[in-house]
Amino acid sequence: MLSFEEMVKQEEEILQKVHPTPADIPTCTGVLDEFLRSYAPGQQVRSLYRYGTMSGTSAGKWDDFMYCISLKAYSAEDRRDKWIRRRAEWWAKRRSERSSEDVWDLRTTPLPKWTPPHDPSQPSTEVYS
Repeated sequence: MLSFEEMVKQEEEILQKVHPTPADIPTCTGVLDEFLRSYAPGQQVRSLYRYGTMSGTSAGKWDDFMYCISLKAYSAEDRRDKWIRRRAEWWAKRRSERSSEDVWDLRTTPLPKWTPPHDPSQPSTEVYS
């Protein structure tokens, strides 16, 4: 199992490739749009379906917006580095905690009596009348 700092380092490496220049990080307007979008009916229904409650993520998105505003005093490269570090910590925390995806067990072998899907390149063996 990796330590939290090792996970953060891995996430930083990924994010630095995804966002190679300061222009590639989200703008504060884009972050605010994400916050407002979290209150849309579709997002609330999805949250209700997945977690059994209305969306509680909007507080985190508001924090992201306020953090973005706080970075305005820094140079573009420093803003990028600080934003990447914050997102890397968020992803590392998410990786280390339980997830709604934990309910699924990874299968290494097919179920008994499992019928694979029909391969269209193979002739059908079914008889139609």
